Amino acid sequence: MLSFFSKLSLNSTQKSSVELAKPAFMDKSASLQELGYKDDNELRETIYDFLRTIRDPEKPSTLEDLKVVYEDGIFVKEPTADKVPVLRVEYNPTVPHCSLATLIGLCIRIKILRSLHHPIKLDVFIKKGAHTTEDEINKQINDKERIAAAMENPNLRNLVENCIAEEE
Repeated sequence: MLSFFSKLSLNSTQKSSVELAKPAFMDKSASLQELGYKDDNELRETIYDFLRTIRDPEKPSTLEDLKVVYEDGIFVKEPTADKVPVLRVEYNPTVPHCSLATLIGLCIRIKILRSLHHPIKLDVFIKKGAHTTEDEINKQINDKERIAAAMENPNLRNLVENCIAEEE
């Protein structure tokens, strides 16, 4: 089987091989500039543009309108050892006992992961002191297994899809 993103051997008896180019977005060691961003601020603005359109699960407003997500809550951190960009997104539920804070965090995570077409390390957190059970929720929305299990639930998946769907 041939892979378009790895070495391609033309013939098992031939010694020469052809190296196929790998797009920058597939390369874990690509810099922000190679991924198409001028700098950290452009990546932050891109992420904010994705988040601002997420609709609140209960209200007919967006998370931007409710000030749940805000541009100052997006942090571009030092990349990992293999140069994967690291993002921290902080959000502020409308009330300290918001019952849908976990769902909102899930929507934020899914929207970013689906919108970016390159590797990224993403941490999503409730703003410090903004929710009564923030530690528990932060743990849930940053656990890959819990995220995968949540998205396997058809009802929960439909809720997330409705919240993150783009307006036409």
